[in-house]
Amino acid sequence: MRHLSVVSAIVIFGLVLSGCGFGGDRPSRETTSSVRPASPVPSAEVSAVAAKSAPEALAWAGPVPEPQAFTSAQRTVGMPVERPLAMLAPENPAGPRGGRTRVYSHSFRDAHPINFGKKSPRKMAVHGVDVSRWQGDINWAKLRSQGANFAYIKATDGGDHLDPMFKKNWRRANEAGLKRGAYHFFYWCRTAGEQADWFIRNVPRDPTALPPVIDVEWNGESSCKRRPSRERVLEKMQVFVDKLERHYGQRPIIYTAPDFYRDNLQGAFPNHPFWLRSVAAHPSKVYPGRKWVFWQYSGSGLSHGVEGRIDLNVFNGSEEDWHNWVAARSS
Repeated sequence: MRHLSVVSAIVIFGLVLSGCGFGGDRPSRETTSSVRPASPVPSAEVSAVAAKSAPEALAWAGPVPEPQAFTSAQRTVGMPVERPLAMLAPENPAGPRGGRTRVYSHSFRDAHPINFGKKSPRKMAVHGVDVSRWQGDINWAKLRSQGANFAYIKATDGGDHLDPMFKKNWRRANEAGLKRGAYHFFYWCRTAGEQADWFIRNVPRDPTALPPVIDVEWNGESSCKRRPSRERVLEKMQVFVDKLERHYGQRPIIYTAPDFYRDNLQGAFPNHPFWLRSVAAHPSKVYPGRKWVFWQYSGSGLSHGVEGRIDLNVFNGSEEDWHNWVAARSS
């Protein structure tokens, strides 16, 4: 674990007192840990300056290959229908590479706990996290034992930035036994094709990985202030998800927040799985009628194995549903 300097600790303490962080479904604060500006940044294997001046130097997965065609049987949707995700259960429920991974019960704490009533995420079986550079050096074994059964790891945003902790987090999460996937923070001032190529260049095609994620939201912290029309938003998203699906053979998951969803995604992408942020109420109240696979229920989680706060998520289904869903993605 890294140790903060006295100055850094004072700065962070001051930010906590001033209310920095997540606290309800507010526009411009509905962001993942990828855009948290107030945490210490670990030493990067590749600097952001290098990313802009020589983006090819960031590519550790090789050149962008030509898109491959997949049969309909290879293209997985991942949407719950009658019961959560049960429709995706294969005949042989065995997990990838010869077995299922253990599901740990959650032991997370929350700096700002919410009473979700009878539909509390605490009652659900399979919990996980999403992380980026802002979580620093993570003890993945400890984090898993606390109940992180899966992790979505920030990989890229825009067309030239690679999260400096991605490669390390990707490797170590896998070594600790978590199911892991990568996500891309979409930047509205770059073309969708450029962003898809950048993600593909930097995220390995691993048959045991969870489906890739496109993170779409309005981010007040971003240097890009552009807010395209709904028609343009959907067009750009379609280009991105189609390109990733052709390459990885899995239908990408769409992560979003309440304000962006209201502006752009109601009724859109009916055949894509959704990961919904809702930190003050159950998703059924915030996104009526939308089926979902993952629910991000807190941005203020606390856990052994990671310094500071972490986003907490839950899978929509039982432990058995989880094993079946993972097996279907890895077949």
